Amino acid sequence: MKIKDIEKDIIAPCGMNCSLCIAFIFNKYDLNKKGFHKKYCTGCIARGKNCTFALGEKCDLIATGKIRFCYECNKFPCDGLKRLDKRYKTKYNLSMIDNLNCIKEDGVEQFIKKEMQKWKCKTCGELICCHNGLCLNCHIDTLQKNKKHHYDSSI
Repeated sequence: MKIKDIEKDIIAPCGMNCSLCIAFIFNKYDLNKKGFHKKYCTGCIARGKNCTFALGEKCDLIATGKIRFCYECNKFPCDGLKRLDKRYKTKYNLSMIDNLNCIKEDGVEQFIKKEMQKWKCKTCGELICCHNGLCLNCHIDTLQKNKKHHYDSSI
């Protein structure tokens, strides 16, 4: 999938751009065929789930699809989203709350355009993984050789 192919449904209710997630990218390139043993994911919405994080288990609005994005809730940002945001800010320099505020202000299409530029690999144009900072189209060898880049299963 080239960057231009990112669809609105690839943005999770929490504001995560699923196309940046290592499980999504592993699925895209079927990287388990290269000796990895990781779970694959196609994204919350694409999987027919409204949320695969604990947010969906604790929020009836998300779980039932009554809201598309967390910012539509009068409790935004809830404690669960704050915890998720803090973890992603600390580990991956990515803020779900900032993403949601951008979507709320500018719309999902504009958010996707910004994401495409922000996360674009300068070499091949594919997306860089937010979990390890690598373009897995260009640098799968780095992932295979360097354990510090291996997927953190606590995500």
